[in-house]
Amino acid sequence: MQGREILLGVSGGIAAYKTADLTSKLVQQGAAVSVVMTQAAQKFIGATTFEALTGRPVYQGVFSPQEHFQGEHIGLARRAELFVIAPATANVIAQMAHGFAQDLLSTLTLTCTAPILIAPAMNADMWAKPAVQRNLAQLKEDGIQIVEPGEGWLSCGITGKGRMAEPAEILSRMKEILS
Repeated sequence: MQGREILLGVSGGIAAYKTADLTSKLVQQGAAVSVVMTQAAQKFIGATTFEALTGRPVYQGVFSPQEHFQGEHIGLARRAELFVIAPATANVIAQMAHGFAQDLLSTLTLTCTAPILIAPAMNADMWAKPAVQRNLAQLKEDGIQIVEPGEGWLSCGITGKGRMAEPAEILSRMKEILS
């Protein structure tokens, strides 16, 4: 991962704590990581965590440029070699499948020409819904790569499919894509 430019999107789910571990692993392997967080993600984990891990600002808004004055959705998208969204909530998946640009993260999914990899995470009942599965099928058809969630205990207190893939598995898929 040495010298690779990674764009990492964090959406609002309890699995966001795993994304901090993924970020640390990427930086330790020499990757340069820019993090974009949704408002919901900030309810689960703080931007300061990712700023400390990456040594870069965390990007949160379309209309508050910190670095790219043509817009973060342009500058961040242009420099990314790979765009990873972990966790990818049902909401983010739906936005991507239908081409919505409601915030910086969803806008980046439309402007980024680098490969996109998502790591879904949600309640097992949400995962099983036909609408979620249709949206995932659409993303696959659109060329989005997906690291399937695992099965096990979920934070809502049930056991089922919906756990975000472990950081090591996501990292392995990232290396495959970039090789």
